[in-house]
Amino acid sequence: MTNIAKEAAGIKACELIRDGMIVGLGSGSTAECFIKSLGERNLRIQTVPSSRASADLAKSLKMEVIDINSVPRIDITVDGADEIDIQNRMIKGGGGAHVREKILASASDEMVVIVDDSKLVDAVGRGKLPVEVMFFGSPATRSKIEALGFSGKWRQNDDETLFITENGNLLFDIHFKAPPKDPENVHELICQIPGVIDTGFFFNMAKRVIIGYPDGTAKLRQ
Repeated sequence: MTNIAKEAAGIKACELIRDGMIVGLGSGSTAECFIKSLGERNLRIQTVPSSRASADLAKSLKMEVIDINSVPRIDITVDGADEIDIQNRMIKGGGGAHVREKILASASDEMVVIVDDSKLVDAVGRGKLPVEVMFFGSPATRSKIEALGFSGKWRQNDDETLFITENGNLLFDIHFKAPPKDPENVHELICQIPGVIDTGFFFNMAKRVIIGYPDGTAKLRQ
């Protein structure tokens, strides 16, 4: 049923795309539903992917893929989220691409977030918070994160090797005992540590949210 909800959100988001647009493509299963639906529309658009997986999918659907460094701005980016609250504060990075996704969203005139209703939370931080960390000095960086009271572990692949992002960095997944009361402050504290690239917190970025439901409907939340 979750796939039906994701597909409904992806289809609804396609209604916002017009010929001539430069469209940022997020990563993850919900973004994949959007990309597939977008590919069926045969629009004259250019796409800027946030990951190799999204780029490969767009190319397989005969969409034009361009590099983010080749354009000064992007019209709209459509992406998913792991958690999102009523204030549109989000946690992303379940797929390990949150740094590129954040850059893409920041370079866009508008970010539209598509989720199924299971991703709606009353407070962000119920699941893991990914933190991208440089490999150089990573043990010291981890120690400083944990000294703030945030415990977690390095993300691993299925074969138990360390997960490496497309930027060549590690991911430290923080598991909160309870959702933080001030996630913005938590983000700032962690990002002040040398070696930390960014956290998976997203604030003040989603202008619109499209929520998909198991019955195949989707609703727009401003």
